[in-house]
Amino acid sequence: MAHPPAAFELTLPPHWRAVEFLSDLHLHPGEPATLAAFAEYLRHTPADGVFILGDLFEVWVGDDAALPDSFEAQCGQLLREAAARCSVFFLRGNRDFLIGSGFLNACHVRDLPDPTVFTFAGQRWLLSHGDELCLDDTDYQRFRAQVRSAAWQRGFLARPLAERQAMGRAMREASAARQHEMASHADVDANAARTWLATAHATTLIHGHTHRPAEHSLGASDQGSPLRRVVLSDWHLDGPAPRADVLRLDTAGLHRLALTEVEVSAKP
Repeated sequence: MAHPPAAFELTLPPHWRAVEFLSDLHLHPGEPATLAAFAEYLRHTPADGVFILGDLFEVWVGDDAALPDSFEAQCGQLLREAAARCSVFFLRGNRDFLIGSGFLNACHVRDLPDPTVFTFAGQRWLLSHGDELCLDDTDYQRFRAQVRSAAWQRGFLARPLAERQAMGRAMREASAARQHEMASHADVDANAARTWLATAHATTLIHGHTHRPAEHSLGASDQGSPLRRVVLSDWHLDGPAPRADVLRLDTAGLHRLALTEVEVSAKP
């Protein structure tokens, strides 16, 4: 793979005691239960900071889609209300990489590059959406390189909104068909993850994208510290097997919590 990207250094306030991570909600109007669960989570979380590590939306075709009374504007209002109670951070995913600073600024959400690293509880933690590390999915990596280019994005965003929305629906349907044909999502390359951790001088990588919530050992660093990657859960509450977890980091370490546990922990 190419030389690993330099991670953005984020400094957290020293008085913070807990932060939480989530990703891959894939919000869209066809899954109202997932949106309702997200709204409930934002109202109850006791975290000092909430990190959304990409694919908050199923598709994003430009900030101008957040018209008054639109689904996008409804989600933006939830983020704005949450940001009045705690710090909210956003790192783009493969579905919502076109979210611009205008939308995030209007929601009072802090925009993070991929990857980002910070120090908390005496350790360095590396954050990514994770798609760039799925090296075996060569078709996707070619597509990613194309759509992340400034020229492609300028051309796409110059199209009329209705045309972009139709293209977004078509892309979503094509992606769903492709995932149905695949046995599973491509997984993160372990060697690449270790290289990213070494470059960031971190010991734990937290990411989403693969829809495979788990914790994986990556061996040890050159200094002998254990390395690991922790995968976030996707959210899907409108189907026959609902799922939605939040990962909390506090002074005692990492904890994977169901949404109901987040609500209980927030009560005095």
